[in-house]
Amino acid sequence: MSSLFEEINLTDEELQELIEKAKDWALMHGAGMRSKEQFSCNTINFAPFTLFPTPIKREHFEEVIALQPALGELMHKVAYDHDFLTSALEKTIKVDDFTRRLFNIYEIIYKEGFTQEISLELTRSDYLEDIITQRLKQVEFNTIACSFGGMSPSNLRLQSYILKEIGHYDKLKQLPENNALSGYCSGMIEAWRMFNVAEASILFVVEDITYNICDQRFMEFEIREQEPKIKVVRRTFKELHKEATLGPNKELFVGKHRIAIVYYRCGYVPQHYTEDCWQVRLLIERSDSIKCPNIQYHLAGTKKVQEVLARPKVLERFMDENKAKRIRNLFTDIFPLDKDEPGGVEAEQLLRIKPEDFVLKPQREGGGNNIYGKDITDFINGKHEDKNWRASFIVMRMIRPKTYKNCIVRPEGCILITDTVSELGIFSVVIGTSSKIIYNKQTGHMLRTKPCDYNEGGVASGFGALDSPYII
Repeated sequence: MSSLFEEINLTDEELQELIEKAKDWALMHGAGMRSKEQFSCNTINFAPFTLFPTPIKREHFEEVIALQPALGELMHKVAYDHDFLTSALEKTIKVDDFTRRLFNIYEIIYKEGFTQEISLELTRSDYLEDIITQRLKQVEFNTIACSFGGMSPSNLRLQSYILKEIGHYDKLKQLPENNALSGYCSGMIEAWRMFNVAEASILFVVEDITYNICDQRFMEFEIREQEPKIKVVRRTFKELHKEATLGPNKELFVGKHRIAIVYYRCGYVPQHYTEDCWQVRLLIERSDSIKCPNIQYHLAGTKKVQEVLARPKVLERFMDENKAKRIRNLFTDIFPLDKDEPGGVEAEQLLRIKPEDFVLKPQREGGGNNIYGKDITDFINGKHEDKNWRASFIVMRMIRPKTYKNCIVRPEGCILITDTVSELGIFSVVIGTSSKIIYNKQTGHMLRTKPCDYNEGGVASGFGALDSPYII
């Protein structure tokens, strides 16, 4: 199928006029980010976006929407399975310092006992449409700081405006409703109510410099809209080191504010931490606040856990065979790089034969960390002196997605008409304890689109653009 960009076929003059209108619409409706090149807390640029939505097959879209609650159930059970997390990460924590620091906090809290039984998880499962298998295949499952739940509905409205502006009202019915923002915030408010302290606030733990400000502020404003009693407090780790304290019953206070929920929008990469920040993370985990995510959920989202879950018969530890089969169909081939683990020798052989079919992933989030194709060979050869490092990486078979021509609009007048690929993210909210799941809902979606010759695709990291699915 051709893309909407090709089907609509605007003249150069029509295209330029439409782009200018779309940029202004984005700015005037808050679909923006702060500039990394010319940062100012007083200004925003529009976030990169595609002019037209990207086709996705209805059967594929509906499959991952339907399976998101089952994935939420899976990851909740994984997070609360101490033996599984310990076994899965046993070798990784010996060679990956960041994962080890997280796991050390987990071990401390596990031995002391969890002060707060309830956990809140705002998740996102990401997929690419594979042209080989003709299925959506999972790229990763995100359990911390899942972005663009706040802005994805705005992008849907932007692309709806664009289609209306050029008279294609007939196509609007193929843009699925997106309640990512309201769904995320409803789940957060539900957890706040379970905390049951009327004056308690929600804490957003944020980076020292926040570029993706609209995505976060939309959530803050939506929370206030749905429940006017709730105050949102924003603090960095550095600020929390000065202000955060525990009360006599491990109540978390930030200055005068009692905290019901801690929502992390940072903390997923080593660069976010100093020794003081690690102390804050431990203090928060010891508190009675509901964490999003708590430390075990953070660990459940690591790449190593993803690789172990893809091994034969592992999913059946957590769910019945029917659910396990449906979820396994979403997985692409994933292997350990450690030759002492099941599949490690096979991975070594595959990388020697055809490295361009694979991607090497460390235990990191946020984009820009992966190693692709022939660069893998050079990377491995450069590590020959130390064999233990392999336990900190996984090997994933490259997913080969279908390409569509589109127009990517970026700030500073950058317009790129090119073949693109798109990654679909499905959001959900899970609230539960070690013994039961209380709340488990799929809450919306996002689509990120990038030029097909880019390996990385994150919008916040500067590689991709916001998009919406066009259901065919």
